[in-house]
Amino acid sequence: MTKLFFSYSHADETFRDTLEKHLAAMKHEGLIDTWHDRRIPAGDELDPAIDENLEQADVILLLVSSDFIASRYCYDIEMTRALERHHDRTARVIPIILRHCDWRNTPFAKLLAAPTDGKPIKSWADIDEAYTDVVGHIRRALTAMGASPKQQEAAQQIPSAAKFGFAEPETVSSPYASARSSNMRVKKTFSDADRERFLEDSFAFISRFFENSLQELAGRNPGIEGRFRQIDANHFTCVIYADGKAISRCKIVLGGAFGRGISYSINDNGSDNSCNEKLSVETDDQNLYLKPLMGLAFQSRRQNAKLSMEGAAELFWSILIEPLQ
Repeated sequence: MTKLFFSYSHADETFRDTLEKHLAAMKHEGLIDTWHDRRIPAGDELDPAIDENLEQADVILLLVSSDFIASRYCYDIEMTRALERHHDRTARVIPIILRHCDWRNTPFAKLLAAPTDGKPIKSWADIDEAYTDVVGHIRRALTAMGASPKQQEAAQQIPSAAKFGFAEPETVSSPYASARSSNMRVKKTFSDADRERFLEDSFAFISRFFENSLQELAGRNPGIEGRFRQIDANHFTCVIYADGKAISRCKIVLGGAFGRGISYSINDNGSDNSCNEKLSVETDDQNLYLKPLMGLAFQSRRQNAKLSMEGAAELFWSILIEPLQ
């Protein structure tokens, strides 16, 4: 069984929890066991426990974010030792990019990162798709590795009695003495305040996303002009012009006649009583996410997607820019 070690910042614990859930099938297959610092029992010394498990790991997952890079322990200690073991071919290091950050100038930038093309998990429209992509990378890495050197060594050192099927008494140094499940994930609950804060933060993000995207679109394409207008804290409109002619319009509203949610209308002068797409806040046992409820999401095959803020913004942007494509 291959041992996976999570090197991560506690600011990214939710990402680690969700990735571990997506690795459950590999655990059921008996392919992997996982370890992270939340498995250290109360009263144990932290540094020795982390060092021991880092040295025992076959695969070391670097969960990369600005917090990871800023952490002296993650970056200077865990990452440095992980790369030494990778260079010595005693372990394999896989960088997993969680959030946008300046990781391409780090020592691990020379390694193939996951998800595909190093696209941060948080920027994917469908978060589950991002994690599934990461799991695929890990599976392929395990296939490429075959049996780890430690696994081969262990197989060669099986006691003769065990070879013939006889059980041997466990000693204090037995590797099974501290055996326990790695499944320590607990279902999370979210309050109304959590939902409303997430919805408001999502609307603010979408607003900034559209304003920046319109500026970039105009800067890259001669003859294209984008106009962004923030009406109030809960409304903004956008128009895209080609050679002075309005090609695409939208109004995006927080709340309104459709209750708690974010609505999208292709009419920038329409009332709040009509929309072409709406996002509502939903939860699973680990995360808050946005779910599209109306027909335009079906056209983009995202009707069942669990959208992050970035994914929701990309969905709405794809509707606005479609007439130009």
